[in-house]
Amino acid sequence: MKQILTRLALTVPVVWLVVSLVFLLIHLVPGDPVQMMLGEGASATDTATVRHQYFLDLPLPQQYLRYWSGVLHGDLGSSIRLHATVSSLIAARYPYTLALTLTALVLGLALALPAGILAAVRRGRWLDQLLSVVSLFGLSVPGLALGPVLILVFSIQLGWLPVSGANPGGGPSIDLRYLVLPSLAMGASLAAILTRMVRTAMLEELGQDYIRTARAKGLSETAVICRHALPNALVPIVTVVGLQFGALLAGAIVTETIFSWPGLGRLTVSAISNRDYALVQGCLLSIGLTYVLVNLLTDVVYRWVNPRMRG
Repeated sequence: MKQILTRLALTVPVVWLVVSLVFLLIHLVPGDPVQMMLGEGASATDTATVRHQYFLDLPLPQQYLRYWSGVLHGDLGSSIRLHATVSSLIAARYPYTLALTLTALVLGLALALPAGILAAVRRGRWLDQLLSVVSLFGLSVPGLALGPVLILVFSIQLGWLPVSGANPGGGPSIDLRYLVLPSLAMGASLAAILTRMVRTAMLEELGQDYIRTARAKGLSETAVICRHALPNALVPIVTVVGLQFGALLAGAIVTETIFSWPGLGRLTVSAISNRDYALVQGCLLSIGLTYVLVNLLTDVVYRWVNPRMRG
């Protein structure tokens, strides 16, 4: 418990750093951000109004304190293009990104665990070599290239799955058929990475003395692998999964754009294109804080599954 509280305390400066960097984003943009938002033809009155709306007419320390006050109260400002609060826009899009990211994570684990175990058990045989080639292919092909290929094959040629969107009616719900291709495009590279890591971890555990002892006691190979080797092999995998979750969030920006998925990544791209800096700040802050939270949960889970870290 003491270690978990210490980890929570260490998260505080990380959160402060994330919020501070997001705040500085609008000040690091070359030129006048208000002029870039409104365009060159904006009048002096409109420019002054927007500058006051975003508190850019105040000294930088006061802007910083006002931004922190807004973050703590859930007020991230308003979108100058969509005419809605940033918090409401993010709240509407966040569930889509979370559903896509979690589905890709589950899909990656579902593919990687059996593949990595089989590759370790069949080390040096044709199945191990085949899985190594497949995982190398998954690492080599980025989601930017895999997404259009999946659309071409499964949507256009075979007609099995829809091309884009989240549901046929355009409502807030998610049709699972629309979730398959984008989650597969995101989860493929994760599955390739985890397959190699599971294989390496399993090979290391299968060579330990306690595995030879378990086999000497007459336990079946299935029991040796599933009850003894696998739980210990998964300990280092937990950390990697947490780190890869951040990579999935970053990859969601590209994947959501390709598949017109109405999530936070697509909203971020739209905000950048429209120079909607308040919305860009809100989206990046949401992604950054989500990554911090996931890493905190990963650390807690790691301490739970690793007996040596308890106490």
